[in-house]
Amino acid sequence: MRRTIPAAVRDGHGSPGAEAAGRGEQRTERLRTEFPFELPRGYVDESGSLHRTGVMRLATARDELIPLRDDRVRENSAYLSVVLISRVLVRLGTIEDIHPGIVEDLFASDLAFLQDFYRRINAEGHTRAAVTCPSCQESFAVDLAGGGRLGES
Repeated sequence: MRRTIPAAVRDGHGSPGAEAAGRGEQRTERLRTEFPFELPRGYVDESGSLHRTGVMRLATARDELIPLRDDRVRENSAYLSVVLISRVLVRLGTIEDIHPGIVEDLFASDLAFLQDFYRRINAEGHTRAAVTCPSCQESFAVDLAGGGRLGES
């Protein structure tokens, strides 16, 4: 799913194409809908292979509504995040058919990472997080989608 949005709207400046329209042109850029990530621990499949990298896409209204009809979610509301995450994961390592069973088998730290990642890209619109160095107490931002792990260069 690829969508375009005028740069002026994407950047929060005025109406669609307001700046470009004054010049007789309309500049559009692609809306980023997929975000790569690297799990803290990784998913171990049935054959013992470790899958740490993946791609999550932006959620649609349907992605958030359909799980509410799922019997597992009706019985246990905590299961909502499992179904929701399984719907928006495009790829996990070499696995492209992501289903709730795979998400159930993630380590708790990886599920927590994906839940936070989901919130960041869908509610906040970015994958940056503010962090503070434990040694020097300097604050800076890191991109969680960058693929690197905290503390690595």
